[in-house]
Formats: sequence, structure tokens, C-alpha cells
Amino acid sequence: MTVLEEQEWRARAAAHRTRLESLLGDYPARRREGRVHPVEDFLFTYYGHRPGRLLTWHPGAGVVLAGARGRGPGYVDTPEGATLDLANLLPRRQAFVRWTRDLLAAISARPAHLGCFGLHEWAMVYRLEPSEIRHSSWPLRLPPERIADLLERRGVRCSHFDAFRFFTEPARPLNVLRPSRENREELEQPGCLHANMDLYKWAYKLSPLIPGELVADCFALAGRIRAVDMRASPYDLSGLGYEPIRVETPEGRAEYAEHQRDFAEAAVPLRERLVSECDRLLRARDLLPA
Repeated sequence: MTVLEEQEWRARAAAHRTRLESLLGDYPARRREGRVHPVEDFLFTYYGHRPGRLLTWHPGAGVVLAGARGRGPGYVDTPEGATLDLANLLPRRQAFVRWTRDLLAAISARPAHLGCFGLHEWAMVYRLEPSEIRHSSWPLRLPPERIADLLERRGVRCSHFDAFRFFTEPARPLNVLRPSRENREELEQPGCLHANMDLYKWAYKLSPLIPGELVADCFALAGRIRAVDMRASPYDLSGLGYEPIRVETPEGRAEYAEHQRDFAEAAVPLRERLVSECDRLLRARDLLPA
């Protein structure tokens, strides 16, 4: 067990909150006012981790917060201070921790593929009526017939199940892969924007067992990736300040692939840290009393 002195852990908790409030921007105000944003809301409407939980800092497993008492669910008080109740938390989370660790390690072990060019978002509007389009408040950059022609000529190479499942029915046969829940460990790869955004999902699902700073780092990367994801989409979001990446052109595809390389590189240390935390939690589970 590591003991954090009160001054240190309070400073880390305050810094975490300040950083996350900056990253959240005006999302809390928009939510109260019922305003929606097609890019930024995704990190909450899709991932479902509430801002209040994101703002709450945790030290991770095996840390005592000196002088702390009554930290709430998941914590126990000791003579030195509050710490996570691993005897209760770890047995219930062990299967998920191991599954997450294996998925992340499998992704890390394969090379990045950069040939999808963000066409998953295009496949989500393929052959839809205007009223059926998810972000129908925003115009498409190209007419529907040109979107269809692009997908039919180029095909789609999406390896991410949680993107593929939102494809329109007629778009699914255009994908050369068949991602599913069962084969995600075999198909997900480090060049995929959604696989790298999902580092945030695995981080918050591991919370409070991992340090809050790691969750925040993954959230920050997810925000950057989401912006590129929608800039490469068929929607015209220039009115919101998102200049399009025109993946229908050779220049746009090259620009998108460069973003993929950058995000794949940025994701490496985060994925390694998550795997390391999972390994540490699995070792800690083995040390708990039977």
C-alpha cells in the first residue's frame, strides 16, 4: 500500500477537476439548456460516463489517502486514511479486468492499418431518407447519390464492431470485414480512430481502480479523435468550426491517414498504461484472502 499525504492527494484531486472542467467546456451548460452538439456530445451520449463521475478523482488501487474519511461507495476507512475496498471490488471486476487487458494487449500486438479513410460515418447515412439521418439538423457535404457512389466504388474497411453496428443495412455488404462482439479481439487494430477513442471507455469502466489522471488522459485523446472523426464525415460542420477532411479526394485521404498515424502513436503509452494497471489489479486479486 502507498500512503499519499493529505496535501498531495488534495492537490491531485483539485488539479484533476480543473483539467476536466476545461475539457468539458460548455457541455454542462448545453445539457441544462437542452442544446445539442453533433461532435462534442458524443463523449457523453455514446460513452455514457456522467460528467460528475469524470470530475471525481480516484487514486487507484493500493493507495491510502492519509486523513481521509467517508469517501463513499467503494472505499473503506483505515487508521491511516481511506482506501479502495479491494476485497469487495476486485472479485466482482476480475473477469472484466482480464477481458479488457487481453483486448488491449491484442490491439497493441498488431500493426496499424490506415486504409479505412473514415468511411464508417458515410456508411451510416448510405441510402437513408433525409429524415432518417442521425444528425439531420446538419447538411451533408455531398448529395446522397455521390455518397452512395463513393462507397460503392471504394468499398468500406471498418474493423470496429461498435461503428459497424450503426451501418445502414444496405451498407453492411460493402464492408470487407464482419466485426462482431465475438471477434473484436481478432479485428480491432491501433490505426482505428474508434479503437483509440475507446481507450476512454475502458479507462472509465476500470475506474475507480485506476488513477483518475489516466482516465483524464484517455478522455482528452478521445476528444481530439472525435473532432477528426466528424471532420472526415459526410456532414458539413464548418459552421461549428470543423473544417472538413475531404476523404472523397486523394488529398483528403492522405490527410486522414496522417491523423490516424498521429493518434495511433499517441494511444500507445495510454494503452500500455491500461494494460499495466490491469496486470497490477490481477496480481492484487491473487493476494486477497480467499
